Amino acid sequence: MATHELIANPDNVHWGFYDASLEPVMRIRSGDTLEVHTESGREEYLAQLGDRASQNLRDIIARVPQELGPHIMTGPVAIEDAQPGDVLEVRIHEVKTRYDWGYNAIRPMMGGLPEDFPYTRAVIVDLDLEAQTGDWGAGVKVPLRPYFGNFGVAPPPAVGRVGSYPPSAWGGNLDNKELISGSIAYFPIFNDGALFSVGDGHGCQGDGEACLTAIETGLSGTMEIILRKDMRLENPRAETDTHYILMGFDPILDNAAKMALRETIKFLGELRGMSKDDAYTLCSLAVDLRVTQIVNGVKGVHAMLPKSLFT
Repeated sequence: MATHELIANPDNVHWGFYDASLEPVMRIRSGDTLEVHTESGREEYLAQLGDRASQNLRDIIARVPQELGPHIMTGPVAIEDAQPGDVLEVRIHEVKTRYDWGYNAIRPMMGGLPEDFPYTRAVIVDLDLEAQTGDWGAGVKVPLRPYFGNFGVAPPPAVGRVGSYPPSAWGGNLDNKELISGSIAYFPIFNDGALFSVGDGHGCQGDGEACLTAIETGLSGTMEIILRKDMRLENPRAETDTHYILMGFDPILDNAAKMALRETIKFLGELRGMSKDDAYTLCSLAVDLRVTQIVNGVKGVHAMLPKSLFT
């Protein structure tokens, strides 16, 4: 199978939205590998960064209009023969940081405690690529654990152009820190070609993403893209070596948790033929519900179902 490289530049990114009407910047086949190199940044940071900011990032900021959301999305990539109703399997073989810097921001009326932090604060985080740590001068260093916070397929055409902030059925701003190297994500497809996009590189993040952002930074990712015509999904799913991951999204956190539980109960029925009652019991006894993020308007909860239960 072929390997394709996609380096973010003004000609192959869309800033802040998903849209089924976008023309693909690349076409690949099922089973091909996509090597994607993303950018993250805003004009307000360029003076502090100086030569550390890439020319591609500077060109994107100068030439690409930002609409609806803050995420620079690379793509979309069309997959041959993908049709509505199919599933896109994304095998994340490797994710790593591209640069020695990232940033973190607090903004008014946003984040988990907007009433306590009604102001803007942005810091540049120095990334030690050898030690794999981040340091913004607060007297503590955090271990890096890079992953893409925002990726997925184009939404249904009837939805139109949607902001990159909320997670939804097509993926989007999942901000799920479990989707690191070695994980697999699955997305229901709503358009011919699927129209896959990726961005929002995170150096690391805690569950919740409390203040609004993770360490936002450019990443390089190697992904195997597989078209699944033998699957049907209504919402994204994921898995790691150790867990199945079922996700819930809603502006109300309780409802996001309910969605994650319902997705888990449905999955257990598919995987093991388990009754709803038994699956609900298993959720109570062995499944961990984690708050994915509380800052994107549509909040997230993900259910961690251990694979060890079935070995």
